Amino acid sequence: MAVSPPVCDFDAPWHEFSLPDGHGRVWSLTDSGQAKATLVMFICNHCPYVRSILDRIVRDAHELMDHGIRVFAISANDPDAYPEDSPEKMRLLAEDHGFRFPYLHDASQQVARAYGAECTPDFFGYNSQGRLQYRGRLDASGRQAAAPDARRDLYLAMMQIAETGQGPREQIASMGCSIKWKVA
Repeated sequence: MAVSPPVCDFDAPWHEFSLPDGHGRVWSLTDSGQAKATLVMFICNHCPYVRSILDRIVRDAHELMDHGIRVFAISANDPDAYPEDSPEKMRLLAEDHGFRFPYLHDASQQVARAYGAECTPDFFGYNSQGRLQYRGRLDASGRQAAAPDARRDLYLAMMQIAETGQGPREQIASMGCSIKWKVA
């Protein structure tokens, strides 16, 4: 069942984290110093919504990084229930797709809860002051990828944030699989 997160809560602060990647390196929001903007995206390995656009996610993330925008990907899914989302499989996916951005594992799921992440993919775009300016979709893709020339909503929003500090006021929510929360 598809899930759509709520609209952007403009100017909400980001939530600091320290999370490991597939090699055991721990990353935090401020590791790479000051950035024009920061993108925090919640993705996972098994979700068909993510898989259908993974090449676009990587393309846009790399282009944003080339423009001085910091990018982090986080998986918060329970790997006991979804072995495809284990840290080892995350590392292999990142290597296979040439991620230049860290792909982090939120084992406690506390970071995903702090952000209010609801689905994969779920994109959070922050200005240089760490204030939320975008919580929308990558493009018009759903469970299937949109046309190759689809408007690049996330990329354009992040570029606007980097240039002006403000995100677009009109945003279309992302859609994807629910976060796979651990059973309490």
